[in-house]
Amino acid sequence: MSFLITLYNIGIGFYSIGIRVASFFNAKARLWTDGRRNIFTTIKNDIASLPATPHPLPITLWMHVASLGEFEQGRPLIEALKKETNQYRIILTFFSPSGYEIRKNYPLADHVYYLPLDTPQNARQFLDIIQPNLVVFVKYEFWFHYLNELKNRQIPTFLISGIFNKKQLSVYNPYSYLLKKMLACFTQIFVQTPPSVSLLQEAGLRHVLLAGDTRIDRVIGIAKEAKEYPFIEKFIGNAPALICGSTWQKDEEILVQLFNNKHFTHYKFIIAPHDISIKNIERLEKILPIKYIKFSTYAGENFDESNISKADLSQIRILIINNIGMLSSIYRYGKIAYIGGGFGKGIHNTLEPIAFGLPVIFGKKYKKFEEAIRLVETGGGFSVSDFKTFEEKMLFLKDEKNYLHASKAALDYLDNNKGATDKILHFIENEAHHL
Repeated sequence: MSFLITLYNIGIGFYSIGIRVASFFNAKARLWTDGRRNIFTTIKNDIASLPATPHPLPITLWMHVASLGEFEQGRPLIEALKKETNQYRIILTFFSPSGYEIRKNYPLADHVYYLPLDTPQNARQFLDIIQPNLVVFVKYEFWFHYLNELKNRQIPTFLISGIFNKKQLSVYNPYSYLLKKMLACFTQIFVQTPPSVSLLQEAGLRHVLLAGDTRIDRVIGIAKEAKEYPFIEKFIGNAPALICGSTWQKDEEILVQLFNNKHFTHYKFIIAPHDISIKNIERLEKILPIKYIKFSTYAGENFDESNISKADLSQIRILIINNIGMLSSIYRYGKIAYIGGGFGKGIHNTLEPIAFGLPVIFGKKYKKFEEAIRLVETGGGFSVSDFKTFEEKMLFLKDEKNYLHASKAALDYLDNNKGATDKILHFIENEAHHL
């Protein structure tokens, strides 16, 4: 074990050096290093500024997430805790700048920080300062020294929305032994899938419960509170709409071939690119074969019905969303959703559109995403590899019987898997009661 820890520490050291070197020419690496500069002084000052004797005494819950996706899985629990009582002080940490920079002002967290690098000294110092009563790690990204120190201090620590595969826990994987040691540090492990339960139990870990994915509770809540966009309603009218969410160039090269397709001339198309930079939007505009408009041009905060007439809009079939934060609500106006990323590192969020009963279509790189796998199995989701297969799926869904089956399968997936937050909340509050 000591040999593995030595290798782990060497790896952490090399990572620290590497990212500091990268910070000279990489913006994300620079945010990573700048965000951790004087981090302990910042945390100490924040904690010192708290009221000396608050009443009732707050329960300090530290939640750690890797990035934005994991934050969305932890968020329902934070919201549930804050809704139940004001007794919790939430300290939220991120590893990645892509999560921290977007959510550093998240209002339900009392403090938001970058997590200091995982060394024995940093783990002790961080815990000495924040003095957590309860700790939650989300999904993955396990840090040995933090978890070991939490166990030594007997601080109740939970893993939520965990998901595991055979490779991670294989006897042929050198990392698996260290992973099992870290997993043994948790008071309770909540996982998303039955296979994850079996894998962990076979590895000798008994403190495992099947809870599901907390993101499902989150998207159900988002759908209930979806924002209305009068301009988009006006743009779509009575036409069916394909909502193309978080698209990349490869996705768009496939999508544009459908825009003039004789079978879909009655469709409207809304494209929300993953990258909304001016350069990328200009690239997208150049490949569009039919008339389009951009949301920002006609529908700012002070949208006026007179900006563009219904007659003009009827001649336009593509709307580009070049704003952030709208997509989850825009799905309410769709009939089918195409989710981008499946020809790159992996698909984006499929849960948001299915909360509105939209069947989802995505590229071939979806096997790392449990919800996408289940949607394909049940007929609520469809994977495509090129335009031909994309057209086939769209034609399949054009049949009303097929469409209704797919829409029901999508909604059923959420309905059958909701409730993870309540299951976890029960355990958290039970531990809090015994503090």
